[in-house]
Amino acid sequence: MSPGAWIAVAALGVYAAFLLWYGGRGRPLTQTDVDRALDELQRRGGPPEQMQLLDDLRSVLLPDDGREFVMANLVRYRERALYPSGQTWSDDPRAADRRYGRLIIWPLLRRASLALFVAPRIGRFIQAPGQPEWHYVALVRYRSRRDFLSFALEIERGDIVQHKWAAIETTQVFPVRPLISLALVRIGVGLLLAAAALGLHRLLG
Repeated sequence: MSPGAWIAVAALGVYAAFLLWYGGRGRPLTQTDVDRALDELQRRGGPPEQMQLLDDLRSVLLPDDGREFVMANLVRYRERALYPSGQTWSDDPRAADRRYGRLIIWPLLRRASLALFVAPRIGRFIQAPGQPEWHYVALVRYRSRRDFLSFALEIERGDIVQHKWAAIETTQVFPVRPLISLALVRIGVGLLLAAAALGLHRLLG
């Protein structure tokens, strides 16, 4: 087999491994899976706003088709970060949110999940009276609802989620499934590997 063929086979192998990891169609959650996870979260307790979200979480998780989705997040910071008594973190809400962001990178990537888009608000256009002044919007891709639930449990068990609730005064979070999107991760990775394989072939040729 020629070097060019070996390079092509290697590139295809890497791409196949990426597609397997990135997924997008998994095993749907069962009622038992969800009940067990929510029972654990209930037992662990937390700030009132977190406990109030358990019923909403159930509605997000079920029914489940096992497919990938994107979670849209609208966030408004507190004036001062609010940590549980005894914590020694600073009261800067943006620092608390950055701390949360750093700590969730690995739990997300292990599940082939990633932030597709994060942007601060730069103005106002259409806003109903009395609605929160959101500080930023974030779109986070999850491989499946099962991965989302596993991620939520991990950051709760590791006390990572405390930084989120310390930073946020109010938030609106809801799942979406894109109909039109330029965030074509699979195609982008394929093109990148093809370019790398072509470059390596030319270098060796």
